[in-house]
Amino acid sequence: MPVGWPVIARQILAFAAIAVAALVARPAAAQLSLGPVSIGSPGGPQRVELGVGAFDITPSNRKHAGTQGDFRGEYHFGDVLVPFFSPFLGADITTTGGSYVYGGFGFDINFTPNWVVTPNGAVGWYQRGDGTPLGSWVEFRTGAELDYKFDDQSRLGVAVHHISNAGLTKNNPGEQSVLVVYQLPLP
Repeated sequence: MPVGWPVIARQILAFAAIAVAALVARPAAAQLSLGPVSIGSPGGPQRVELGVGAFDITPSNRKHAGTQGDFRGEYHFGDVLVPFFSPFLGADITTTGGSYVYGGFGFDINFTPNWVVTPNGAVGWYQRGDGTPLGSWVEFRTGAELDYKFDDQSRLGVAVHHISNAGLTKNNPGEQSVLVVYQLPLP
């Protein structure tokens, strides 16, 4: 059943309120240790992330634009919400003119001092351009990054994500992306 504009407007306003709270919150100072694995990166710096890769990497039997180049930019606020969650804002642009502007949250799972997996989720606004039709302008993104964290807190890794409208409309094909990403800490 399609969701009406009032529901979508309330969801967008709630997300905006959370994003504003993240901007004014103080950094968290906790980390959860589970044996050799720890969750969270207390005191982790704010970061800018750049990525390049492919969008719509799993063609389906419906009409679609095919695999497209994908360019990403994200701003990570660091661990500022609850002890483990790190909010981010970002944008994806494809080589067929598609764009996705979004915001979300992730959390670090540290397997060693250098290897980090960051599961994350986001919601945002999608315009397909000449690219893949995803059925709605509201789309949700879930996935994870596997990064190597250098001593200067920069990171190099790979991000894999699924984007879908979660059934907001009858047409909900969903697509996958994979990118090589680099995160640069901010002073």
